[in-house]
Order: sequence, then C-alpha cells, then structure tokens
Amino acid sequence: MAGVPAVMAASAPPLTSVQVLKVQSAACGIENISDGQDKTACDHGGANIKVYVLEMGYGRVPNAALDGFELDGMKTQVCAYGNGNLTQCTGAASKVVGTLYIFDLDGKQEGTFTYSNTSINAPGNKVSTQLYIK
Repeated sequence: MAGVPAVMAASAPPLTSVQVLKVQSAACGIENISDGQDKTACDHGGANIKVYVLEMGYGRVPNAALDGFELDGMKTQVCAYGNGNLTQCTGAASKVVGTLYIFDLDGKQEGTFTYSNTSINAPGNKVSTQLYIK
C-alpha cells in the first residue's frame, strides 16, 4: 500500500534462564528459593502447595512436573520498566521480557519438581530447573 509506513518489530528474545522463585504452602507460608538451591528448607507437606517459576525470554511449550506427573499452571507476562524493575505487565510503556508461572501441586505433597522449556527462536536452546520439595 502506498503511503503506509512499514512497521518493524524486534525478534522475541531467546530463553536465557529459568528459576524457581518461591514455594508457598499452608504449613510454611512463603519460602523464597535461592539461585542454585536444590531442596526446600521447610517441610511444605499438606495440600495447596504452589510453586512460582520465573522464565526469562520466550519459550515454546513449558513442561512442569512433580515426580514425572505433569502439572497445570497459570502464567502472566513479566515486563521490564525504565527503572530496571521486573513486574507484571500493565501498560504500553513496558517491555515483555519473560513469564511468571504459578503451578499448583494439586494435592501432591512432596517430590522433585522439574520445569523445562525450549526457546521459541534460534538457537532453540533448552532451559530447565529442578527442586526437591519436602
């Protein structure tokens, strides 16, 4: 079409990292998980355990499981603002940089939580993490 300016879009950033941020339960409240931590410090036993995972970049198909049993989750986009803070995306003045997933263990009480995803674009790298939940 003549007179219509071309719209240029940047490619989606590849996946660069994934981290379990926290585990929440009635037994322990919220336990923040440090980078590299391999198991929870608290015994989260009981129902209603939630796991929060931050994924930086864009992935194809996230896969979360507890001892091999797939988990469903909710997701929300994470944005970076001019001040460098990451938060839930709320307006046009932000840049989507990743996704926050919240997985409900749905009555499961303990085991090895695993999460992985493959980048939506080249080079198609795979990121993963795991955490033993007591």
